[in-house]
Amino acid sequence: MSFFREWRAYRAFRALPRDERRIVFLAESHQDWHHFRPVLDHLTGALAETVLYVCADTGDPAMHQQSPRIRAFCVGKGLPRIWFCQFVQADVLVTQVLDLGNLELKRSVHPVHYVFMSHSLTSAHMADREDSYDHYDTILCCGPHFEREVRRREELKGLPAKRLIPHGYGRLDDLLAHRRDPPPVNADSDIHVLLAPSWGPQTILPVCGMEIVDTILAAGFRVTLRPHYQTRWKMPEVIDRIVGRHRGNPRFAHVEQMAESDSLFDSHVMITEWSGAGQDYGMGLEKPVIYIDLPQKSRNAAWRSLGIEPFESYVRDKLGALLPPGELSKLPDLVRDLVREPGRFGGNVAKLRADWVYNVGRSGIAGAEAIAMLARETRDARLEQERQSATR
Repeated sequence: MSFFREWRAYRAFRALPRDERRIVFLAESHQDWHHFRPVLDHLTGALAETVLYVCADTGDPAMHQQSPRIRAFCVGKGLPRIWFCQFVQADVLVTQVLDLGNLELKRSVHPVHYVFMSHSLTSAHMADREDSYDHYDTILCCGPHFEREVRRREELKGLPAKRLIPHGYGRLDDLLAHRRDPPPVNADSDIHVLLAPSWGPQTILPVCGMEIVDTILAAGFRVTLRPHYQTRWKMPEVIDRIVGRHRGNPRFAHVEQMAESDSLFDSHVMITEWSGAGQDYGMGLEKPVIYIDLPQKSRNAAWRSLGIEPFESYVRDKLGALLPPGELSKLPDLVRDLVREPGRFGGNVAKLRADWVYNVGRSGIAGAEAIAMLARETRDARLEQERQSATR
């Protein structure tokens, strides 16, 4: 039944008049909403634009929001979505889909201006495939490092220059706006550790996740496991083993909702490895991060050819401490030391944000204004082309 429901949604989108298909957002999962929302709020609010939001699952918040300026269509993840991407007619399509044009989701056969919006502060050239961004027309960049990396690849490969627009990072803005101090620490039992690793076979959960949770709990601390949503998709068993072992422990908690923020606010220290969550936590909440020094997470074997150190590598010793995976026995004392000096890394954070992140505190406004501008330019060019065709 879901296929027919998704196909009906696709047909409903296609049935809209062409002039209503000016700005389209394409969400790969319901998690994308939390990155899009700050931009959508300004785009459909102060700028009074109407947006078509095409998503992959019925649980996407876009399907349940009340704005009359956001029209949502759930086309699923199968053939209707592939068909949608192949034949969509729109002025501007905004998405966070990596590898557009490389895998099953292709650029439309019709003229569409494709915009990529960054969904983390990590670099463009190490964690992702080297050609992940090649088929976009415009990129809304989180910071100058992303812009520099994209330009360097264009230079090395002789690629057409994309339009790169300073945007920022909405998740960081949200954390800065709503952060609060964690509960005071008077004993080990008050210390709350957040385990928020990245995803993949060489990351914390499959390599040493159980040992880390066991060690934290044995030290008398609280721990919240916050796995990356891709881990639930790709290797759910590593989550389920840890949860199954510690489910009955009152000092163990487990969350998998990206919109959930209590675990971020109420914890005292984060443990991760190469996840962008460490940058969110350290730069957004100004709290220490322990990086387990596992091998670099890379889907691009040629990333060194750009000659640029990835941001996620550069920032680690400035937001916290590195710990080799063979020295996990030192973890409790390291946690205690960092919690004892909560401001130890705070002096770095304001400068890091100023140097490395665009439009801090106003990324939603900047992103919305850029998209509205692109939509106007693309529409005007389309209408002029149609006028010229009609007069020939």
